[in-house]
Amino acid sequence: MLQANAVPGQVGANLARIADAARRAVAAGADLLVTPELFTTGYAPALVPGVLRETSPEDIVRRLADIAASSGIALVASAPERAGDGHLFIGAHLVDRAGALRATYRKTHLYGPGEAAVFTPGPGELPVVALHGVRIGLLICYDLEFPEAVRGVALGGADLVCVPTALMEPFGVVARTLPPARALESQVYVAYANHCGREGDLDLCGSSIIASPDGSVLATAAAAGEDLLFADVDLELQRASRAANPYLADRRPDLYARWEKGEKAGLET
Repeated sequence: MLQANAVPGQVGANLARIADAARRAVAAGADLLVTPELFTTGYAPALVPGVLRETSPEDIVRRLADIAASSGIALVASAPERAGDGHLFIGAHLVDRAGALRATYRKTHLYGPGEAAVFTPGPGELPVVALHGVRIGLLICYDLEFPEAVRGVALGGADLVCVPTALMEPFGVVARTLPPARALESQVYVAYANHCGREGDLDLCGSSIIASPDGSVLATAAAAGEDLLFADVDLELQRASRAANPYLADRRPDLYARWEKGEKAGLET
């Protein structure tokens, strides 16, 4: 998993960083590389329309596919994604090591007025794809801060949830606490890949993290500086954790719908 500082508006430079990380990850024996949110363009939402006048979303995905195929590693990479009606989304793409696009996710929970001014919220489709014997789901950044989103991917069968992220200060506590909590409560691996360094007026807070279904931290990066993190997805550990902590089996969705509506439990005092 890559933590790095993108160059705003420079797609070629950012793709070169991904390609270099892919080569290093393969040399270390990795099967999948996860990269940060909108790393291909740089995070700043206001820059994206200008970037897309020079480079199309389809071209970015094609170049990501070329990196995956030439390096021999699957990629999770985030890029702007445009619908036929012209609406822009923050996308996350899963490309296999042969260069085939296996899944695209559109960010459901947009963060702040900057993202809302440029992008449209995704429709809530949660793809889960089997790759190398592991079922992989996708979310993006702010989505992780809603337990319902991670739970939805877990209920869709995911073993691993990949989360390209652009988390900035003063919210570093999110990276330190929520990925392990979400991993434990939904019994999935979570790979949370963040930017680091400064981009415009944002201090992106690093602290990328890979968490296990038992809530343990398998790998983490510092708040500053590029890093390449590695961890194994152990499905036997996941099965043991689900047996010890049967959160998914013990759910009461019949109650949750009522709670969402604010209905009372019906008890008299």
